[in-house]
Amino acid sequence: MESRDLSKAVLSPSSVLVTGANRGLGLEFVRQLLQVPKPPQMLFATCRNPSDAQELQELAAQHSNVRILSLDVENIASIQEASVSVKEQVKDLGLNLLINNAGRVTKHTIHSESEESMHLLYQIHVIGSLKMGQTFLPLLKKAAQTGPQDSLSCNRAAIINISSAAGSITEVHGWEYGHALAYRCSKAALNMLTRCQALALKEEGILCAGIHPGWVQTDMGCLSVFVPPLKKEESVEGMLKVLSTLSDENSGGFYSWEGKALPW
Repeated sequence: MESRDLSKAVLSPSSVLVTGANRGLGLEFVRQLLQVPKPPQMLFATCRNPSDAQELQELAAQHSNVRILSLDVENIASIQEASVSVKEQVKDLGLNLLINNAGRVTKHTIHSESEESMHLLYQIHVIGSLKMGQTFLPLLKKAAQTGPQDSLSCNRAAIINISSAAGSITEVHGWEYGHALAYRCSKAALNMLTRCQALALKEEGILCAGIHPGWVQTDMGCLSVFVPPLKKEESVEGMLKVLSTLSDENSGGFYSWEGKALPW
C-alpha cells in the first residue's frame, strides 16, 4: 500500500483518552488535539501520577475540556477506576478514540536481557493495551452505535495502539542502534493484539490499528547514545493526520507516522 493522502481528512472525535499523557508523545498528543479545528469536547489525559505532571496540569488549567485522570496501565484496578470516571462524564455518548500510548524501553542486549524486564514490558505494552481495550469496550461500542454508521473511523470509535517498527519481524528497525530485546518482543506481540482486536471488533463498529511514531526525541527515545532524528511535534502531527484518514480498509493495519503501511 502506498503512502496515504493526508491532505483533506479531518480528525474530530468528541471524546479521546490518551495514556501516558504526562510527557513525551502522550503530552504532545494532548497539546495537538487541543489545536485541531474541532477539538474534542472531552480529552482524558491519563498518567500514573498526575500530581507530578506539571506541564499537563498547566494545559488543563487553560483548557476546560482536558480531564486529567490517574491511570496505571500495569494495574487493572486503576484502569477500572478510570473507566468509571470516564463513563460518568461521557454518559450515553461513549468514548470515540482510545490511544494506548504508555510505554517503556530497556536497553538490554540478547545476552543481558532479564526475565524481569521481559515481564515488565509485556505487562505494559501488551497486557496493558489488552485490558484498556477490554475495560473501555462498552464505551467504545456506545460511541460506535451513536456515531455515523456508514464506515469505521477514529471519529466514530477506534483503538489506536502506539507500536514500533522495532517490533516488525520483517524490518527489525534500528537493530544497529541497540538490541532492546524486551521492547522489540513486546511490540511484536502488541502488533498481533492489534490485528486480533481489529478482527474481533470490526462488527462492533470499532476501528483498530497500530502506528509507529518514528524514532523520536523524547526521554524514552533518547536513552541511546545516538540522537533520534525526529522531533515529537513532527511525529504527533503526522500521526494525527494518519488517524484522520483511517477507515474500514485500514482496520488491523500497521502504519508509520507518515502514513506508510509497514510490514509485520
